[in-house]
Amino acid sequence: MEDWRTHYFPALAEFARNSGADIRCQTAELRKELYGVNTDDILKHHEESVRFLLSYADPEDRMTLVHRSLLFLTELLIAVRMPEEAAAREESSEEPIRSAALHAAPIGDEPRPNKFETVLQLMDSGIALFDGAGNLRFLNVQMSRFLQAPRRSLIGCTLRQLFFHPHLDRPVRKFIVQMFKEMKLYRRFHGEYQDADGRFLLIGISQIEELDGDYLVSVKDVSEYKQIEQTAFQNDKLAMLGKIAAAIAHEIRNPLTSIRGFIQLLHPYLQEIGKQDYARIILSEIDRANDIIYEFLNSSKPSAPMKQIVLVGLLLKEMILLSESEAHMRGCELNCEIFDPYLTVAIDVKQIKQVLLNVIKNAMDAIHEVEDSRRGRIDVSARREGKYALISIRDNGKGMERATLNRLFDPFFTTKEEGTGLGLSVSYRIIRNHGGTIHVDSHLNEGTEFVIYLPFADVKG
Repeated sequence: MEDWRTHYFPALAEFARNSGADIRCQTAELRKELYGVNTDDILKHHEESVRFLLSYADPEDRMTLVHRSLLFLTELLIAVRMPEEAAAREESSEEPIRSAALHAAPIGDEPRPNKFETVLQLMDSGIALFDGAGNLRFLNVQMSRFLQAPRRSLIGCTLRQLFFHPHLDRPVRKFIVQMFKEMKLYRRFHGEYQDADGRFLLIGISQIEELDGDYLVSVKDVSEYKQIEQTAFQNDKLAMLGKIAAAIAHEIRNPLTSIRGFIQLLHPYLQEIGKQDYARIILSEIDRANDIIYEFLNSSKPSAPMKQIVLVGLLLKEMILLSESEAHMRGCELNCEIFDPYLTVAIDVKQIKQVLLNVIKNAMDAIHEVEDSRRGRIDVSARREGKYALISIRDNGKGMERATLNRLFDPFFTTKEEGTGLGLSVSYRIIRNHGGTIHVDSHLNEGTEFVIYLPFADVKG
């Protein structure tokens, strides 16, 4: 393809977007390339370019676009075909050029996309087409949604213009630069990336013969599939954990029971020689080991919930009473707000208490690790949302990074020095066994919110 053809379309698109621009300055380089080019070739290429631009224009903008494209072509042909001195002397000699330009303008044509273009527009993947010089020739509606900018402001832009485009947010522009660098430096044309909003995007860049040297860029949001994959992976890990737990449960708990019995038998003797503290420490450590094994067993397969209907408000108030003394010692303020005092759920009270106490304790730990002097605060609330009772536990602690957030419910994953990494994996399985879900939102140095959804139980009198 000749250089003038490559530069013609982006110059026309830029002029059509920015009315009132000085066309002579804007097309100085293009005019040099057009000297000696056959006028019919210019007119034919101009008509194709205008039809292409019209296919993306809103109905109310089409006449304006045609008018600007006509002005662009007329001034360009006059500048190329007539020296400035002659143009000043003979204004009437411009008429043949204006007539030819008018004939090349597709006035009155209503652009009708073919069925293949319609299919591209309705796809859930973003599609964009760049020519060999890096000019954006096509993008569908979904791609403009990914870029968060209108299509008409992007068509005809070069890659460099996209890097600095005023309609593109800074995170989007940085994302485009990252993709371009990976393609140029590492020849990476396919991959999965995570954008600034946390979405997982599957991106592919193709250059095939049928595209005549153009580059096809496809973007697909696979966040939902990623969530399904992570859930399946989580279930696989928990299933494997169950097999391990079943194999080691008796092998460890039986010896511990025997050791505990012998220590109790030795307790009178140790008391006589003043070593009773040894017995107390040994027994407490054995009990702690038993508790860890109990959590380990429950993390793989918590017992089936023994459900009863309870008021969520009373349940949360009881949790506040159980936790407020420890919260006071740690300098935390506990607040509880119930938006619906008659909100009821069918739950295993013991298991759900275990979940709530675990989340509240984690909130206290997160607040305790904050280095500044702000006062810790934990807000507990409950309300109905559709078919679910929503329980929210929010703290103003240190928050979590995204990498930590993604592994939060993994068995044995912990950020605490003395943690087992089992508490939240147990909580996750308990809530799932109740037919609910649990979501976490966290920001560094701002805090964390756990949101628990439990099926609403309708009590009919």
